Amino acid sequence: MQASTLQSKFIKIRSNKMFELVVIAVIIFSALLVGAKTYEMSDTLISVATFLDWFITIFFLTEITIRFIAEPRKIDFFKNFWNMFDTVIVFVSLIPADDTDMAIIARLVRVFRVLRMISIIPELRMLLTSLIKALPQLGYVMLLMFIIFYIYAAIGSTLFENINPVLWGDITVSMLTLFRVMTFEDWTDVMYETMEVYPLSWIFYLTFIFLSAFAFLNMVIGIVVNVMEQENEKARKELSEERGEPTIIDLSDQLKSIQLQLTELTEAQNKTK
Repeated sequence: MQASTLQSKFIKIRSNKMFELVVIAVIIFSALLVGAKTYEMSDTLISVATFLDWFITIFFLTEITIRFIAEPRKIDFFKNFWNMFDTVIVFVSLIPADDTDMAIIARLVRVFRVLRMISIIPELRMLLTSLIKALPQLGYVMLLMFIIFYIYAAIGSTLFENINPVLWGDITVSMLTLFRVMTFEDWTDVMYETMEVYPLSWIFYLTFIFLSAFAFLNMVIGIVVNVMEQENEKARKELSEERGEPTIIDLSDQLKSIQLQLTELTEAQNKTK
């Protein structure tokens, strides 16, 4: 009975919005502390920073413990990827960040604490999930973009190698130059240099920019937005099911059922006539 009461208290703490805001504030403060350590500090400030670092680690350890105890089925806690991620970050943060062989790992893990913001804020989790689910479709777009890069790099290396070997010396360097063109980093300087020898070379650059910077970039954005919309719809459906509210699919099925009943009634009336 006491264990059940204790668990219910931890569930209330975990679900409390103020508790979530405090956790987010500590995560942000932890990120700022990591940034502050990159500056030169006096011995006093170093001591204060070390104390704050251990305070943050203990706070995160306490927070993870609260979430674990509040879980009704403990095994489900470890089935959640974000719970596992948070647990690993917190426990590796317990490594002392002093002049030991593991110090560099401890410092790097403290930098990754800011990623815990994703596990705390549902909207960020949805964004990351959408991006991961879009990767298979993005892979085909990236493959097509690589093919375009390769073709244009081969053409550029063949035509412009004698003009500027630094930019067009071989196909790999040419692909780096094309990446510079795609990102609009002083691309006109590259174009004007080749136009002095090949006046129509502007066609090469403009067609490449149209394909890479405009067409493919919009394809990537479209894929990500489409997946995000699917995830939002899925989240809204799950929320409606939790609240017991009818979803659009349920309403559609009900409407089809009503239309079918009306059709049957109409046919029955026509037969009686």
